[in-house]
Amino acid sequence: MRLSIASWNINSVRLRIDQVIRFLDLARPDILCLQEIKCQNGEFPREAFEEAGYPHIFVTGQKGWHGVALVSKQPFETNEILPFCRRGEARVQGIKVAGIDLWNFYIPAGGDVPDREANDKFDHKLEFYERLTAYLKSRNPDAPLLIAGDLNIAPGENDVWSHRQMLKVVSHTPPELEAFANLMDAGGFHDAFRELWPEPQKLFTWWSYRAADFRKSNRGLRLDHLLINPALKARITSPIAAIIHDRVREWDRPSDHAPIQIEFDL
Repeated sequence: MRLSIASWNINSVRLRIDQVIRFLDLARPDILCLQEIKCQNGEFPREAFEEAGYPHIFVTGQKGWHGVALVSKQPFETNEILPFCRRGEARVQGIKVAGIDLWNFYIPAGGDVPDREANDKFDHKLEFYERLTAYLKSRNPDAPLLIAGDLNIAPGENDVWSHRQMLKVVSHTPPELEAFANLMDAGGFHDAFRELWPEPQKLFTWWSYRAADFRKSNRGLRLDHLLINPALKARITSPIAAIIHDRVREWDRPSDHAPIQIEFDL
């Protein structure tokens, strides 16, 4: 079977529901993982997704902020995920589809000050990574796993517009790069995007709203990821296709994140 999975920090699903439906019509993923939906479960625009051909919906919402959701063409089982978020915010959900565990994350951004003692938001972010990494070390490595979402770290020198300048900015500081590397090691994860576009190719999924022309300034970050563990990689029978839908960032009143998508055969 062919499986296509997309991930998008939508920055309010109700505000951008027309864009989401337009994207689904364009990219036709089997599953779309959404982050920062900014609504409670009952406020999620289910009917629009059902009419678009995505009747299987899993919403983990929260009033005002955060929130993650999954919409799918095919049925899935929901899985309980450990409380990686110490604040109990709506940032984590998991499903099982086609024998694969799929986890959808909206990891905390971490605030502005990259200091765990001075900034509780930064400490919260790193603790989230530490909890997730510790869990992966104890998880059965033979169980296929795909991690999707806004992980809020740009892990490589060419995942940021300026490695030198961004080393002092939250999302690319040394403690965060170490946390991301530990996560990758714990899961043995494969990054399909970097396989297709190896270093030193610049890859971005986020651009600030502050730039009038995001392409001209191109001060982007790669904060969004789709990570494949070895057990899932072993089941894949075709080359993995991967795309960053950066043209979506050109649409009217867009999210500051672009959708990302991978496809493969099982």
